[in-house]
Amino acid sequence: MEHARIFIAIALSFLIFLMWDFFFTPKTPPQKSAPATTESQKEQEKQTAETPYEQPPERPSTVPAAVPDTPAIAEATPARSITVESPLYTARISTRDAAITSFVLKNFRETVAEDSPLKELVAPGLPSGTVLVGFQNGSLPELKNAVFSVDREDDSVQVSGKSDQLTFTWVSPGGVVVEKQYIFSNESYLVGLNLTVKNGSSQPVQDQMYLALQQKKQAEKSVYGFTGPSALINNSLERVDLDDIDEQNSFAGTIRWIALEKRYFMSSIVAKSPIEASMAIRLVGETLFENRMVMSDTAYRPGTQQTVGYTLFFGPKSLTLLRGFDNGLAKAINFGWFDFLAKPCLWLMNFIYNHLIPNYGVAIIILTLLTKGLLWPLGTKSYKSMSQMKKLQPLIQEIKEKYGGDRKKVNEETMKLYKTYKINPLGGCLPMLVQLPVFFALYRMLYEAIELRHAPFFGWINDLSAPDRLFEFGFSVPFMQPPYGIPVLTLVMGASMLLQQKMSPPMGDPTQAKMMMLMPVVFTVIFINFSSGLVLYWLVNNIISMAQQYYTTHKYT
Repeated sequence: MEHARIFIAIALSFLIFLMWDFFFTPKTPPQKSAPATTESQKEQEKQTAETPYEQPPERPSTVPAAVPDTPAIAEATPARSITVESPLYTARISTRDAAITSFVLKNFRETVAEDSPLKELVAPGLPSGTVLVGFQNGSLPELKNAVFSVDREDDSVQVSGKSDQLTFTWVSPGGVVVEKQYIFSNESYLVGLNLTVKNGSSQPVQDQMYLALQQKKQAEKSVYGFTGPSALINNSLERVDLDDIDEQNSFAGTIRWIALEKRYFMSSIVAKSPIEASMAIRLVGETLFENRMVMSDTAYRPGTQQTVGYTLFFGPKSLTLLRGFDNGLAKAINFGWFDFLAKPCLWLMNFIYNHLIPNYGVAIIILTLLTKGLLWPLGTKSYKSMSQMKKLQPLIQEIKEKYGGDRKKVNEETMKLYKTYKINPLGGCLPMLVQLPVFFALYRMLYEAIELRHAPFFGWINDLSAPDRLFEFGFSVPFMQPPYGIPVLTLVMGASMLLQQKMSPPMGDPTQAKMMMLMPVVFTVIFINFSSGLVLYWLVNNIISMAQQYYTTHKYT
């Protein structure tokens, strides 16, 4: 039957969508190079945007031209590590490269276990840490792995008042001074960063300064949300799959920020105002990759200094948090094709949690009830059409027996039958098709929302962002990711799909009927590694759909 084929096509389309999202991540189209930077744009890059912190000079100012007597610090000089404590994080900064070597969030843990260590955003074992400064064309080769001096004698800093700062200074053999000043806030994950270059030599320095974030490559590629380098370029989010950087690893334009993203957290370098620059991505050996913000070519004349201000962000990918910064970081939260639907659903789920019931599992159930309520008329129309089609099954079977293998005649007589009884053969499928964007939006939102990370529901479901597992086996299970256990919620969801399939009108074609009966098994295998929050949504949606189908079918029978 034609409507059966359409129904199968919809189911297969949905399955393909899940499989595609499961195995692939979006490709990033190549960017055209930005036009040459004007003098006014260069001047803008040299200025520090207005911030609550102490302002550096807005224009190049004269510094003593004499070369300092202090020689460049030898590479063999031992590096110190300065620990910075704030109510939100503990950061460590090494005097080698003045780089951040650790950034631990005090409000998040690595796992759901009570004795789990706090969440570390800088992977241990990075050779130089992250937030590295350098020159693209190697004007100051000694800057790599250089040991900076710091304006503190103590190795521990407790952020007092609203903010505190650390200033790291390095002097090249020729007298060029590079200064990195970090400004820490007591109330925010944002960290100010002022970069100053003082040319105390007798020679001009002309090069492209860059700031770089480094991260370890994951052993296994993320199969759901995005993980890797990204940037906001020309007010558009650009994400780059590491598998594609051989083809496209440089993106030029008006840049607001660059970042390294994970499922729930990100580290980012934010320009105080959009600047003409480029994002350059490169692999560092076999285990690391680097995302650079490369500034426009700048001349540092002898006897002058230039300061540029930035903001660093090391923290959770919370839409509520990032929207409060007004620096474009909120655009890093992107739920794919149906982002415009997913974000209102996220807001509604948080509203339910914050104002009604402080349990995200219950919030997901209420959210599902509300969305099904909005889509109830479409569901009723679909199930009503299915019920009417079910009544015609005996007549359609007679037509098939009468005309045998004459497929054209069977289709003509079947269409006449639909016209006689005023039934639209697509009536059961089109309403379902309209509902799919909502399902897809919720699917992405429930997987990537940090609110569900380590959020308990009840019983053994103590983390709605992880697959549900009752007990733990001492052996691996095919198709299942660790931990290995009984996926109770997923099995119940699969059973609900099977029951819902049995409630649907039987299909005349035995092959099509077998395909549809196989769908619950396929979905169960796919969902076995999905987060329990997503499985909970799908289960509740199936239960409500079955109730609606039962009610509608009996009402119009």
